[in-house]
Amino acid sequence: MSKVKLTILYYSSTGTNYRMARAAEEAAKEAGAEVRLIRAAELAPAAAIESNPVWNSHLKETAEVPIATLDDIGWADAVIISTPTRFGNVAAQLKQFLDTTGALWAKGKLENKVVSAMTSASNVHGGQEATILSLYTSLYHWGAIVVAPGYTDSSVVLAGGNPYGTSLTTDMSGNFDVNGLSAVKHQARRVIFVAEALQKGWGIC
Repeated sequence: MSKVKLTILYYSSTGTNYRMARAAEEAAKEAGAEVRLIRAAELAPAAAIESNPVWNSHLKETAEVPIATLDDIGWADAVIISTPTRFGNVAAQLKQFLDTTGALWAKGKLENKVVSAMTSASNVHGGQEATILSLYTSLYHWGAIVVAPGYTDSSVVLAGGNPYGTSLTTDMSGNFDVNGLSAVKHQARRVIFVAEALQKGWGIC
């Protein structure tokens, strides 16, 4: 039986979702998955990026991370997506890429992929749950199998208790409680477990 193929797709302006994606990558590899970590292309004007030193620095520091392509999604058995919250919704950079997946959808290439989502915001009631649920709406159209963390591990509660997907709250300097990364890792392991179960025909109830 081949390894589960996992694509981790993220967008991050100042680094939070990048760190979440890296934590998911670490856990998935430890669980035996083959992983591709990719980022949505930056669409913001250069002037906007350069006006924010943290944003500008992060973009340069992660320049080696491959830009997302449709092949990365078609290749995968499972997909974890991480996006910052933008007014209770998905970041435009990530949404733009998702809007290009229609070609795969039309060929049935998105059906039955195991998917899960994560997010971050600068305050607890900043639309974190709404962002994940908005993202899942698109993934339901894929015909994907959504695997949320629920309350299946104590790390979920310690990270804020979001059953839809891990959501981290940052301060104005972009700092967050690193214990939240334990919830990210649990979510990634759960995705791999379910994908393996489907791959091997196991009962998971």
